[in-house]
Amino acid sequence: MKNFSKKPKNSPNSPAKRSNSPQNRLASGQVAKSQFAKNQSAKKPFAKNSSADKMSAPLSKPNAKKAQSASADEQISDFSRVNLLSVTPNQDGQRLDNFLLARLKGLPRSHVYKMIRDDEIRINGKRTKPHARLEVGDVVRVAPVRLASRQAPVISEQFAKGLMARIVYEDDGLIVLNKPYGMAVHGGSGESFGVIEALREAMGKSYLELIHRIDKDTSGLLLIAKKRSTLKALQAAFRERSISKSYLCLVHGHIKGERHLIDAPLYKYTLPSGERRVKVHKDGKPSQTQAKVLATFTLENRPASLVLASPLTGRTHQIRVHMAHLGHALLGDDKYQTNPNALPVKRLCLHAWQLHLPSEHSAQTDEQADAPVRPRRFVAALADDMQDLLPADVLAKIDE
Repeated sequence: MKNFSKKPKNSPNSPAKRSNSPQNRLASGQVAKSQFAKNQSAKKPFAKNSSADKMSAPLSKPNAKKAQSASADEQISDFSRVNLLSVTPNQDGQRLDNFLLARLKGLPRSHVYKMIRDDEIRINGKRTKPHARLEVGDVVRVAPVRLASRQAPVISEQFAKGLMARIVYEDDGLIVLNKPYGMAVHGGSGESFGVIEALREAMGKSYLELIHRIDKDTSGLLLIAKKRSTLKALQAAFRERSISKSYLCLVHGHIKGERHLIDAPLYKYTLPSGERRVKVHKDGKPSQTQAKVLATFTLENRPASLVLASPLTGRTHQIRVHMAHLGHALLGDDKYQTNPNALPVKRLCLHAWQLHLPSEHSAQTDEQADAPVRPRRFVAALADDMQDLLPADVLAKIDE
């Protein structure tokens, strides 16, 4: 960790009273039952933890269909047959459980681990463990599973309008959304549906795909593809780290110094419950985060700081773990905040604020000559429930 500058001046103040308008409830991810329409026509709304969210046991006759061989860079498209996935350099060194969770979308995490225990997942024909590391050329065999049919969520007109109003930018290939806190980006793992399913229903479009993901408890910028060409191009840009992102976060304590480079390897592990966690560990992957202190202030007579965090690598929970490692955990972080006297904030104060695309993804082709040029920089307004925690003079520093 490097320390570059001086400590900013304190800006003591008290938090503003929070509004409880319907739009603020949407912004904070509190999706009330009243926002969803009653059953109209033949469709029924999703119910959390309903049987439609779960997958049944594997098929009794796994050889009913010929095995499907594919590169592990592609998503599994047919769960009803044996899938043989060839590991590419993109997955080299990845843990088996994380590899599977990324490809078995909608399957509960506990079921993925059960498949490994029950010998329904094999590497090169051999039994394996969740922590096994993949190597280029490995073939992962995934036994067939039967997906329970899902119905599209029935959402009210008010909810649909609220979600559409959060679109920051849209063109013929891309949607940039300011995701609300508390709403998962997709269904599965106990979530009956997420942003992508609700947006497909609200827009009446079957092809909308997530280009990347942010956590349920993080608000802010989310990129969604309307075309497969856009999906592949921008996913490749994320892998090449040519897309830069900046997050606004509120942390405990007054941070000394203005700029910090947090250079600490992050190691991902799984609790017996299946919950994923991350810690700083010498055996972890190289991870770096730039942190700039925008302001310090007081909240309920306790010190806090507003920080602009820019991850230089893309590890799970990177900003949360790095800030806790610095000694300034995020407000509302129930995973990595260990202080029993922490401020009782109701949400994780982490917001994906700004995103820059590489120049080639804002250029026009000859066929797009008359279309507006796609901007390279996108900004998502800070969520209302985070704004309500900040004094006016601190809020002003965000726009400087």
